[in-house]
This record gives sequence, structure tokens and C-alpha cells, in this order.
Amino acid sequence: MNEPARGTRPGAGDAVFVPRRVTGAVLAGVVPGQPPAVVHRAAELALTLNVKLICAYVDITTYLAGEPENGLVDDVEATSAGIRERLRKTLDGTGVRWSFLTLTGEPARALGQFAESVDASVIIVGTRERSLGIRLEQLLVSSVAVELTHRQHRPVLVVPLPRQVPPGTLTG
Repeated sequence: MNEPARGTRPGAGDAVFVPRRVTGAVLAGVVPGQPPAVVHRAAELALTLNVKLICAYVDITTYLAGEPENGLVDDVEATSAGIRERLRKTLDGTGVRWSFLTLTGEPARALGQFAESVDASVIIVGTRERSLGIRLEQLLVSSVAVELTHRQHRPVLVVPLPRQVPPGTLTG
């Protein structure tokens, strides 16, 4: 019974909303060392919608440094290979169709442009850790999630990451 009605609804005028199936891929922004919650939620959504999951890492080193220097490309390749391996271990065998790519530039802009190019149905990103250094960074550079929500016409899902508890700290 979740099929859209045919025709128009009586008295609804010209502005009738007729839902359509979501067919665009789920785009997940991933970073090294990120807790798996973002990929887990993105995979669940892609599986539920029966669409592909595209995981994208945005390398900001070329954006910040201008031209690559000696060793910089190797670092990017090693970082991307590490992320790809973690994704493979997490997603292979789950039934989720997925791919991974590395983008360059300012993260929100790169993710937004790529989402537009593949007509993604949603962009999924995680929050940042809550350390003093991260808070200071957020004062200087806005978060990717905030930037995406201001620049996108497509939905942006922000997955809260679990709070990192220092080893040896008691929780209660």
C-alpha cells in the first residue's frame, strides 16, 4: 500500500506531492580512523533503499599545500589504501553494493560536487571528536557537516560519533 496514487487528489490543486522512489546512491564521507558508525549507518540505508553505497575520502593535503611535494602522493595513496581495506573488512559479505574513491580539495565542496555528479540521494558524514584541538579547529574552519547543510539541496545525514573515553577513565 506504499505506492503513489495515480492522478491527482481532489481539491489539491497543482501542488500535489507524489512521492517517488529513491534511486540515487548513498554517499558517505569517510576519514582515517573514523569509528565505524558512519559506514554502518550508510550501509544500512543503502541496503534498505536498494542503492549503491559510495564511500569517499577527501584528501585536503593538496588543497592546503597547493602542489604535491615529495612523498605527499605516497601518503595519500597509503591513506586511501588503508581506508579501502577497512571498508572491505566492514562491507564485504554484507550484501551492500559499494565502492570507494578519493577526492581532493575542500571536503564539503568536494563531497557536494561529487554528490551532484552522481545524483546521490543523500550525503552521510560523521561528527568530529570532542577534543579541545577539534573545537579550536572548528572555530577556524567550519565543520564539513555544517558546510554541507548550507550548500546542498539534497539531504545531509549527520551521524553522531560515540564519545571517546581516555583509557583508564571510569564511566558511570
